[in-house]
Amino acid sequence: MKRFSKNLTVYLLLFAVVFGVAFFFNDAKTAQIKQTEIELSKFINYLEREKISEVEISGVTIKGKVAENEYVYCYAPSSYEIAIIDEEYLFPLVKEGKIVYKSPKPSTGSFWINVLPNIIMIGAMVFLLYIMMNGGGNGKAFQFAKSRARQVKGEKTTFDDVAGLEEEKAELEEIVDFLKNPGKYKELGARIPKGILLVGPPGTGKTYISKAAAGEAGVPFFTISGSDFVEMFVGVGASRVRDLFGEAKKNSPCIVFIDEIDAVGRKRGSGIGGGHDEREQTLNQLLVEMDGFAPNSGIIVMAATNRPDVLDPALLRPGRFDRQIVIGLPDVKGREAIIKVHSRNKPLAEDVTPEILARRTMGCTPADLENILNEAALITARRNGRFIRMEEIEEAIRKVEMGPAKKSKVVTDEEKRLTAYHEAGHAVVSRSLPKHMEVHEVTIVPRGRAGGYTMYLPEDDNLFQTKQEMYNHIVTSMGGRVAEKLKLSDISVGASGDIQQATNIAREMVTKYGFSDELGNVNYGGDGEVFLGADLTAHKTYSEDTAKKIDEEIRRIIGEAFDLAEKILSENDDKLERVAQALLLVETIDGAQFEALYTGEMEPSDLQKSVEEASKLQKAQDEEEAKETERILQEKAAIEEREAALRRAQAAGGQFGIPEDEDDWDHKEGE
Repeated sequence: MKRFSKNLTVYLLLFAVVFGVAFFFNDAKTAQIKQTEIELSKFINYLEREKISEVEISGVTIKGKVAENEYVYCYAPSSYEIAIIDEEYLFPLVKEGKIVYKSPKPSTGSFWINVLPNIIMIGAMVFLLYIMMNGGGNGKAFQFAKSRARQVKGEKTTFDDVAGLEEEKAELEEIVDFLKNPGKYKELGARIPKGILLVGPPGTGKTYISKAAAGEAGVPFFTISGSDFVEMFVGVGASRVRDLFGEAKKNSPCIVFIDEIDAVGRKRGSGIGGGHDEREQTLNQLLVEMDGFAPNSGIIVMAATNRPDVLDPALLRPGRFDRQIVIGLPDVKGREAIIKVHSRNKPLAEDVTPEILARRTMGCTPADLENILNEAALITARRNGRFIRMEEIEEAIRKVEMGPAKKSKVVTDEEKRLTAYHEAGHAVVSRSLPKHMEVHEVTIVPRGRAGGYTMYLPEDDNLFQTKQEMYNHIVTSMGGRVAEKLKLSDISVGASGDIQQATNIAREMVTKYGFSDELGNVNYGGDGEVFLGADLTAHKTYSEDTAKKIDEEIRRIIGEAFDLAEKILSENDDKLERVAQALLLVETIDGAQFEALYTGEMEPSDLQKSVEEASKLQKAQDEEEAKETERILQEKAAIEEREAALRRAQAAGGQFGIPEDEDDWDHKEGE
């Protein structure tokens, strides 16, 4: 029916164009006649000189024939001038037989012939308007009041596909069980939660776990974004909410998932002026639909947001979103399970272990992990490899976190030396401090905006940082600036990011965590969130004297950390020199190589030789693997070509008498 409507619309438009051309197009004779507009005075001059043989007057238009298929015409100001021209010029010439006076022919067509074109045109426009209003044709111009929710049918995702969210899956299993067996809960008088709010950072799997819940329950799944409700037209958002829940009631039991609900569910009256705008009308309708007078039994509303603090309290009360499930960043065990899920269809080399990779990717979301493995697969394909090695995964992590390596960037020897001492300072200070993370990699290869970086490998995920650990981070951040001061003639702007990081940590220690003996266990910093509606009425909760003490305490902490970093590097000058020289020779060193340089087991020249030998061996292995990959691909292509030829032969077998079985081919060849 939709295809018929689309084709019919095209046919009607073509008919309207053709009919309009035919309606306003004159006959062939009229098209060949030459007509020239002239002034009235010139027309009278033509009459006096007897250059006009025929005259026709229609209203205030005077047309005269001057030659075969050639006419001139003019316009008189009024019918009074027409009468004067008739009396003084035309009538005398007509009486003498020098000019023919013609009158326009009256319309001889019937009433229906004259009216029929207009009726057809009006009917065609009405029909086109009807199709547009009912969703026909190629657009839905008048469908803006309808819900834009998309129903996902036959969802195959289940809880088995979700890794690292065991407690969250247990929370949702109650909802799934209710959708499967609602009678069990009704007999006990239990009321299942009407709304489930999934809260967490972007990429943690909020949408994915909601799909899994729908797939596990085997019920219809409606998905829509919060921004799809609100339009510039007043009342459209509320109408879409009503239409969404009306459609959900028809498919009950079902799950309605609203992604980024903070786009429509923000606190009412929080905008400047506090007007009753379109967004608030949409929110009011959503509140009524979730828990109003009209029942919506069997509809489970799930929503996702990463800003629960800005949602309206009426939306979060029991009876609407009864339950909040926090989907946080996965821990090391969860990351390991997620890596195993996303690497199921990827050939990993023997040196890749999910346990080490999980430790290496602290702070990554499931979306980040999937992206890292995909980037690693792309890098492997670029070198024509068959298996994804740990080297490709490490490069993928660096590419995702820092950006691609800028090996072609021109770096002067002075800049290279500065970066080497700067990063060596970070690494040596970090290694010399107690209870600090293990150094994983140090490089002076530019990536993104950084000229180099020092990367650490945490032992495990710490939920809480101690005062000593935060202080160690500040000391390590100062290591780069201190190394520049000790080894170079001048300091650079390369430490600006380190200083900012150290300042932020020190400010949190003083104002948020109560780590200052001078200021005590008092919070001076707030929660750090910025929300316009609440921020307009915000004010400082401490005096100017306290603000001065906060600044002095931050300056003291950073100053002491700088002095400690300077002391460490002065006492370990030989280690700093070895690491910096090694970076100048090989540009990148891993954790084991750094440890050997730090303890003195390896000199920079020995490291350079071992790196060059390993690079040659790796290059030879890559070339051999690329050849093997090319050979396998060619064999697969040949097999696919033979299978395609066999299928073509089988398809033509009935017509040409060709055998349909491969064994028959061998038998014929033997004969």
